[in-house]
Amino acid sequence: MIYHKVLVVGGGLAGMRAAIAVSEHNTNVALLTKIYPVRSHSGAAQGGINGALGNNPKGRNDSCERHGFDTIKGSDFLADQKAAMLLTAEAPKRIRELEHWGCPFDRTEEGKIAQRPFGGAGFPRTCYAADKTGHVILHVLYEQLVKYEVKTYNEWMVTKLVVEDGVCRGVIALDLITGKLHPIMAESVIFGTGGGGRSYVATTNARTTTGLGMALPYLEGVPLKDMEFVQFHPTTLVGNNILMTEGCRGEGGYLKNKLGERFMQKYAPDFMELAPRDIVSRCITTEILEGRGFDDSYVHLDLTHLGAHKIMTRLPGIRDICMNFKGIDPITQPIPIQPGMHYMMGGIDCDIDCATNVGGFYAAGECACVSVHGANRLGGNSLLDTVVFGAIAGEKAVKYIESKKDSRKGEKAINDAMEQQEKKFRSLMDNDGPEKMPEITRQMGEVMLRNVGVYRKKDELSFALEKIKELIQRYKKIKLLNKNIKGNHELMWALELEGNLLIDEAIVAGALAREESRGSHSRTDFKTRDDEKWLKHTIATYNPDGVKLSYKEVDTSIYVPVERKY
Repeated sequence: MIYHKVLVVGGGLAGMRAAIAVSEHNTNVALLTKIYPVRSHSGAAQGGINGALGNNPKGRNDSCERHGFDTIKGSDFLADQKAAMLLTAEAPKRIRELEHWGCPFDRTEEGKIAQRPFGGAGFPRTCYAADKTGHVILHVLYEQLVKYEVKTYNEWMVTKLVVEDGVCRGVIALDLITGKLHPIMAESVIFGTGGGGRSYVATTNARTTTGLGMALPYLEGVPLKDMEFVQFHPTTLVGNNILMTEGCRGEGGYLKNKLGERFMQKYAPDFMELAPRDIVSRCITTEILEGRGFDDSYVHLDLTHLGAHKIMTRLPGIRDICMNFKGIDPITQPIPIQPGMHYMMGGIDCDIDCATNVGGFYAAGECACVSVHGANRLGGNSLLDTVVFGAIAGEKAVKYIESKKDSRKGEKAINDAMEQQEKKFRSLMDNDGPEKMPEITRQMGEVMLRNVGVYRKKDELSFALEKIKELIQRYKKIKLLNKNIKGNHELMWALELEGNLLIDEAIVAGALAREESRGSHSRTDFKTRDDEKWLKHTIATYNPDGVKLSYKEVDTSIYVPVERKY
């Protein structure tokens, strides 16, 4: 049996930062990742990371407190306010830490880290490395991982979280190359497994970004929180939904309808294109629905007035993507864009220390819900979330281990889980049912996009809930065509599909129950925010007969919720 003091699951920014934090305390740690760390979806983050550094001339009066208020307001007052203020207070420290580790941020003429405007921010506070910020931070953290000689299990996939009497004992993991299952005992486990974007057919998320990392603890009694809040990014490339960073608008890009109008003037006259993402997504969708979009499906993101030099130095990745995937040059042509699923504000229910209701089990990054993003995340806060709470999760896991009087307990629980997983795998591989996994995947993605999208209403949500329940039952009858256990990606996709279906049920059930509009959750049949009834977190608990919903209080101890205007 493999043993580590701390096991980190997920090789993206949150996972690597957690592993580094554990290593800084000279504690035995290993990192297990489905793909090689520098291939993580964290590398797709383009625009930047937020912090009140005050380096932009227009941001001299910025502060961590103002960043915190913008985050809370952007969340439509569903963020837990002490958690949000911790996030923003830690921001300058964590950004300078990345700088000292060698992160190649763009610079001002004075040599300071450059900062650009982003949506919903009162000051330009988004630090960036052209439009490849996530990519460069990913490589910087990987260098630290190598420095600390962290043991990594590359192309391994966790299939079960082992919990005994409310305490985490370890995991069961699949070596994707050999097809062999392995029991791994750990005193503490940290999940940094990312979001579940592949629940939707139109998403900016990579193929590897599925809901399994949320579903595994959910199955073991760890609740999910605020799953109905799914962010659509306003600007994704038509046809494949590749992200067109908010940095395009931060650098001065315009949104125009087919009449040539900068239509944000009538929706958010003060912030224009730099209103928060939920608002801009709804405005674009409204323009399309009311007939002012191109081909009734998209609008234009126009960068042509920025000039060649600015586009080629500040947005080179965007230009490459447009030329390679659409055959257009944004220096001379507008970019056809539409909203696409981008990020999940909800996730594994955690407290401000990244701790869950299971002893020794922690979560950080997009798979977790601390909650700092509430009903809508501000652009630039996700990269910040990963490095701030990744570090906190690692530090708290070490303290948890140090507080324990015994170790290496739970061997029987892990052996029992191993036996259960082997039985499950045999059943899955031998299943000769009539259902085809790709067809279930397609139907899931389409029903989520069509019925649980930018705008929502009761009959569509009710249909989606019944459809997801139907697909969960049909999933039990899938037949895998590849019977070779070695390098079997079909098996991996089948396990991930189960995870997506389980979290989708929580998303739809929460959205159907929440009879208000707040942040990214916009009900056409309940058009206003209702603080009297719905200023509360949705808690989803797994039940084989259907998700069980309950609610808990939102921390509003610092700012009184007010009407959200931009």
